[in-house]
Amino acid sequence: MIENNDIKERAALVSVGVKTLLAVGKLVAGLMSGSLALLSEAANNIGDIAIVCFSFVAIRIANKPADDTHHYGHAKVETLAALAQTGFLLGLAVYIFATAVNRLMTGYVNVVPGTLAFGVLIVSIIVDISRWYSLNKIAKETRSEALAADALNFASDIVASTFALLGLLAVHFGFWQGDSIGALGVAVFIGIAGFNLARRTINALTDAAPPGLTESISAAALRVPGVIGVDSLRLRPVGANVLGDIAIRVPRTLPQDGVTAIKGNVSAAIAATHPDVELTVETTPVALDDESVVERLLLIAAKRHVAIHHVIVQQVCGKIALSCDIEVDGTMPLGQAHSIASGLEAEARKELGSDVEIDTHIEPLEPHELAGEDAPEDTRDAIAAALSAAASGGIEDIHNVRARKTASGLVVNYHCRADPRTSVAVVHQAVDALEHKVREEFPAIARLVGHAEPLR
Repeated sequence: MIENNDIKERAALVSVGVKTLLAVGKLVAGLMSGSLALLSEAANNIGDIAIVCFSFVAIRIANKPADDTHHYGHAKVETLAALAQTGFLLGLAVYIFATAVNRLMTGYVNVVPGTLAFGVLIVSIIVDISRWYSLNKIAKETRSEALAADALNFASDIVASTFALLGLLAVHFGFWQGDSIGALGVAVFIGIAGFNLARRTINALTDAAPPGLTESISAAALRVPGVIGVDSLRLRPVGANVLGDIAIRVPRTLPQDGVTAIKGNVSAAIAATHPDVELTVETTPVALDDESVVERLLLIAAKRHVAIHHVIVQQVCGKIALSCDIEVDGTMPLGQAHSIASGLEAEARKELGSDVEIDTHIEPLEPHELAGEDAPEDTRDAIAAALSAAASGGIEDIHNVRARKTASGLVVNYHCRADPRTSVAVVHQAVDALEHKVREEFPAIARLVGHAEPLR
């Protein structure tokens, strides 16, 4: 960014020097020849010098970072510089046009085109072409409104100088009105350039989105997995960048970290195709048509910070019948726990329909933290042997057995393996049967946690 700023400032300074030399040359040649077209070009260049100086100052100001009063930075100052150039071009066009018409109406004007006049115009055209190409390239690379305006100004000078040259050639061959007609051509083209610059500047000042950018950004966002749709997209050009916000729809069943990941992926996708665009990504959770009743109930519980499990869904005579277990703090009074359960049930009916039958079973939440210590090795080994002996129903390879003593009793963790093609329901049933047998043999076990893995 700093390198771009230096490039823009150097380009503006070079433009000042070039414009100054051309203005002096055209002014001298215009006064010596009496050519309105040359004098008009000199006036155009003299005005350009003031405008380019203003552009240079504007670029310096636009490079300042954001502060407490300009939260988006100062890049709009460049657009104001372009607006000033617009006003100058249009005003100059009107003046030259009026003067040329007056000359044509009042009669013969003595214009003596000499070698200096022709030489200045030819050199001016060559220099203007070089500066237009250079500034246009830099303006596109740095996305500078002020330099783009300067490039357009040099482009108008090329055509204007060409009209002036043709007018002087006409005078040289005896057509005295040629100079005034050439000046009219200069005025018309300057006016056209001013109009085009005015349109671009007004679009920038009124925050008009660059053509095609809205569709391109929306398409990039929709290609990100998890994005269901784009609700809104607002863009506003600020100097070389485009700022704004985009609102996307995502499945409401996603966890918070999933939503955060999608937002990051959308930002990355937009940056990959449009590095100069900075958007705030907002999300709206929406229900999908293929959401199951269980997913919808789990989402309701998650929003209410209620832990539920063992959800059963039944279709009874065309109605939905739900039941689930709710876990609450074991020390909580029943009245408070019942209010939590009733709130969950009411929200479920609101979501699934008033005729939904729902029953909740309240049970104490087991403590998440228990102080403990490793049980004696012989106890652990005995439990491990019992687990291995009781394994059946496809459960194999009991390993990584750990046993800890806690205030609530023994807590035993172990790993086992089963055929990876076996369903979760079948594996769970076999593990439950295994643990039931072991707990009968070791009644001191308060919790037995088995982790099933696929056979290698």
